[in-house]
Amino acid sequence: MSGFANFGNELYTGKRSYNFVGAKKLWFIIAAVAVVLSIIIPLAKGGFNLGIEFRGGSEFTVSNVQTTDAALGEKAVTDVVQGSVPRVANVAGTTMRIQTDKLTDDETLRIKEGLTSAYGVTDNEVTSTFVGPTWGADVTKQALIGLVVFVLLAAVLMALYFRTWKMSLSAIAGMAVTMFITAGVYALSDFEVTPSAIIGFLTVLSYSLYDTVVVFDKIRENTADLDASTRRTFAEEVNLAVNQTLVRSINTMMVAILPVGAILFIGAGLLGAGTLRDLSLALFVGILIGTAATIFVAAPMYAWLRQNEPDLVRQAKRVEHRRAGAGTGSGSGSSAVETAPA
Repeated sequence: MSGFANFGNELYTGKRSYNFVGAKKLWFIIAAVAVVLSIIIPLAKGGFNLGIEFRGGSEFTVSNVQTTDAALGEKAVTDVVQGSVPRVANVAGTTMRIQTDKLTDDETLRIKEGLTSAYGVTDNEVTSTFVGPTWGADVTKQALIGLVVFVLLAAVLMALYFRTWKMSLSAIAGMAVTMFITAGVYALSDFEVTPSAIIGFLTVLSYSLYDTVVVFDKIRENTADLDASTRRTFAEEVNLAVNQTLVRSINTMMVAILPVGAILFIGAGLLGAGTLRDLSLALFVGILIGTAATIFVAAPMYAWLRQNEPDLVRQAKRVEHRRAGAGTGSGSGSSAVETAPA
């Protein structure tokens, strides 16, 4: 623990530093490739695995089953509707969920009887519901509206808070990377897209925004009096801010991801709580990507957007001139200047 504390202290003072901003081209290329792959994956798979809330259809819930064999549920459906491809899942312990396309009243009754017999339950332990395509379309529409409104509000509030559109644009770029990669991993997993997954998705964007604000606040603090300083260039101050907040970002990520990981791997994986898979996967992947996007995309992009501003170019030349002058003196004096805390 003391070693990690020393590590964080060295990052904060500048004694130890990782060149996140200097390698921005590499990070941008990696992020771009990951985003492109995240777009290709769902296209290659024929789209996302939409839940019944989005595509519509009939759903049966069978409680207190004697066995959780999915094949029994599939057979009960295909015996009534030839060619049907039902989705059967064990959602929690002794509860099975069977989803199908739209059924007639007669087909619903016959499938219900088949499920009762197949799983050895009473008639009261099999319930059926129907979700119409119109309702599913409304859910999709509202989800997209919620996403657009969130992004627009985040962009405006970031611009007002930091008083510069460049910070806002950088933050939105980091959020976009988080959004696309999380969606791509979700599509690759073939988990159903449900309203819970959408909620988790929006929560991830909020987390990404929070982490970005923390880092950008430190950047603003470090660069507040940059015109009068010849210690570091703007890009170096941005990089120092990322290093200074690195331990905090890691700690925040770990605190957030441990309970989510427990839900995903223990709750959904080992205990079979299938209703938690969609929410926990979106949160787990999104928190990891959101933290990385702040460090490797948002902060370096902000430095890149401002690197050619005349005031910053002149300030960088003053830093270079001071260092050139210091280089003619003693080596130890120059080193002391470079490692002095901000």
